[in-house]
Amino acid sequence: MRRREFITLVGGVAAWPVAARAQTSMPVIGILAPIQQNEELLRGFRQGLKQAGFVEGDNVSILYHFAENEIDRLRALADDLARRRVAVIFAIGQPAAFAAKEATATIPILFIATEDPVKLGLVASLARPGGNLTGVNILASEVVAKRLALLRELIPAAARVAVLVDPANKTLTETTLREVEPAARHGPANQRSQR
Repeated sequence: MRRREFITLVGGVAAWPVAARAQTSMPVIGILAPIQQNEELLRGFRQGLKQAGFVEGDNVSILYHFAENEIDRLRALADDLARRRVAVIFAIGQPAAFAAKEATATIPILFIATEDPVKLGLVASLARPGGNLTGVNILASEVVAKRLALLRELIPAAARVAVLVDPANKTLTETTLREVEPAARHGPANQRSQR
């Protein structure tokens, strides 16, 4: 699935709780994220809403709450969205999803996670998430070993590979390093030497 199609899909899914609310006043969607999101992602989100019949400023309002990479601020921002009783919270990333989960047990929360949301404790199961959270796992950490294997196929003579991580995203960094080290030890070069 291409990135733009994915963003459009997420935008459409985020719109369903808004449609269920009475239209006595303009429904509000809260977007919660650790950092300012790029305009392409937000444009795709708005496009998905538009395809579902919601146009920002016409029949839906969007509150943007970005923590400016200060993860500790997410909880206060999530609390603010809960106090404002938004129709749905769109949480981008695990830290935002956890902050939203702690802030409300009644407002629907749609999240994007880079790790298994069941393993993280965000939802009970993929088939039946339970509670007020549902979302999408983009499998970022689950494909670390696959990416390394693909790189080995493309450049079999490579002896060293650098792994770039974002230290500000502690969860994803730890998971990536935890997954890549065993994959690197059990790669084709090590398998040949063991024969």
